[in-house]
Amino acid sequence: MTLRLPLFGRILVWLALNLILLAGAIGVLFVAEFRIEPLLLGLVGERAQRAADALMAEMRDRDPTEWRDALARFTAVYSVPAMLVREDGQVMAGPAMTVPGEVLAKLRPSGAGPGPGEPPRGGGRRGPGPEFDGPPDAGGFGPPPEGFRRPPPAPRAFVRAGAPARYWLVAGGLVFGPDGRRPSRVVLVSDSLSGSGLFLDIRPWLWAGSGVLLLSVLWWLPFVGGITRSISQMSRVTERIAEGQFDATVTDDRGDEIGRLGGAINRMASRLEGYVNGQKRFLGDIAHELCSPLARMEMALGVLEQRADARQRDYVEDVREEVRHMSGLVNELLQFSKAGLKGKELPLRTIPLPELVARVIDREAPGEESVRSAIPGGLRVLGEPELLARALGNLLRNALRHAAGTGPIDITAVADAAGEVRLVVTDSGPGVPPEALGRLGEPFFRPDLARSRETGGTGLGLAIVKTCVEACQGRLEIRNGAGRGLVATLVLKSADPSAKA
Repeated sequence: MTLRLPLFGRILVWLALNLILLAGAIGVLFVAEFRIEPLLLGLVGERAQRAADALMAEMRDRDPTEWRDALARFTAVYSVPAMLVREDGQVMAGPAMTVPGEVLAKLRPSGAGPGPGEPPRGGGRRGPGPEFDGPPDAGGFGPPPEGFRRPPPAPRAFVRAGAPARYWLVAGGLVFGPDGRRPSRVVLVSDSLSGSGLFLDIRPWLWAGSGVLLLSVLWWLPFVGGITRSISQMSRVTERIAEGQFDATVTDDRGDEIGRLGGAINRMASRLEGYVNGQKRFLGDIAHELCSPLARMEMALGVLEQRADARQRDYVEDVREEVRHMSGLVNELLQFSKAGLKGKELPLRTIPLPELVARVIDREAPGEESVRSAIPGGLRVLGEPELLARALGNLLRNALRHAAGTGPIDITAVADAAGEVRLVVTDSGPGVPPEALGRLGEPFFRPDLARSRETGGTGLGLAIVKTCVEACQGRLEIRNGAGRGLVATLVLKSADPSAKA
C-alpha cells in the first residue's frame, strides 16, 4: 500500500534524512567549539607521529653529533623541516628557526619536573618513543646525574602560529641531550596544512566529499525526478488541452498534491471535452434545422421575384443576398461541427498529395495564374481526403480573398526527418497583426474588426481548417512572412516516414 503523505510532508521527511546523512559526514568538523586544531591533531598526528618515532629511535641510537644528519635525511624524505627543540625554545639540531610562544607552551610537559635526590626510573633502557625511561648508558651521553627523575609523558600537539603563520607539529616522546637531564622534542614545521602529505593528505578528503556528494545526489534524484516528471507531464498535457486535444490524460496514481492535481486535470479535460462537443453538436443541430427554412425562403424569393415589378426586384435581390449569406454561414457551421465531432476516431487513409492539391486548385481557383503549386511527385500523407481538401480549400480561399492581386500564392510541400509533411500556403498579402497570430483558428475571430463580411468572412474559415487538420491528427501553424504576407502550414503525418524531399 502506498504511503499517502502530503507533498510538504514528503519533502520534510526526505530533507531530514538527507540532513542526518550530511551531519554524520561533517559532524567531526565542528568539535571543541569549532576549534580546528584538536581535530587536525587527531587526523594528522598518527601519520606524522610514526615518522617522528622512527626519527627519535634513530637519534637515540646515534651520537648527538649525528643528529643533524638524521634530521636532514628526514627533511629530504618527507619535504618537511624537522628540528630538535628543548622546552626553553633552544634548537638543539635542525634548521635555526624562532619557535613561537604557542609552540613553546606545548613543549613543556605537564606535571612535575626532575627533583633533586630522586633517581630515574628504569635505569637507562634504550627504546623508542615515550617508553624511554632515561638516558642511555652509551653513545656519548654519559650516566645521569644523581637525583635525576624521569619527566612525565609528553603528548603531541598541533599548533598554527608565527608570522608568517606556519603549522607546527610537536611530536610525542622525548630525546635526551648529552647531560641526560634536559629533554628535547622533535618539532615538524610546514608552511601548508598538508605538510607535503605528512600532516594531512587531502586526497582522502576529496574522495570522501565526492562520495557524500554522489550519495546525496543519488538519494535526492528519485524523489526530485519523480516530482519533475509529473510536473513535466502535466505541462505537456495542459498544453495539448489548450490546443483542443481533450483526450490527453495525466497519470494520477500519486498520493500527494501532485496526484490530486493530475486527477483534477483529467476531470477538467473530460468536462471541457463534453462542453466543447456539446457546443459543436448544438451548433450542428441549429445549422441543420436552419437549412430547411432557408431553402424555403430562397424558393419563396424566387417566386416573389417572378411576380414583382422592376422597382420591387431590387428589394427582392437584397433580401436574396442576405439569405445566401445566411446559407453560407449555416454551411460553414455544419462543416465546423462535423469536422470537430469526427475527432480521433477518424480512420486515416493514404492520400497522394499532388493529386489532392491539383484537385483543390481546380475547384477553388480555376484559371487563376497567381496560384502556383510545387509538390514533389509521389509524396503521400495520412488523413481523410474530404477534410484535408476542405482545409486546403479554405486556406486557398482565404489567400485569394485577402491577397489577390498583391503577388503570387505558392503551395509547397516538404517531408522532414521527423516523419511529417509540411504543406505550406504562402501569399503576398498584408499579413495579420502579430498580436492576433495566436488567436487565428478560434471560431468567429477576425483579426481586423473593420473588415466587412464581404472582405473578412464569418471568422470560421481558419477554425474549420484547424478542426479538419486536427481530425487528420495534424496541426495548423500560422505566421507572418519574412517580408510580407501570411504563411499557413498544415503539418501532416507522412505515409512514408523514411522518405524526405
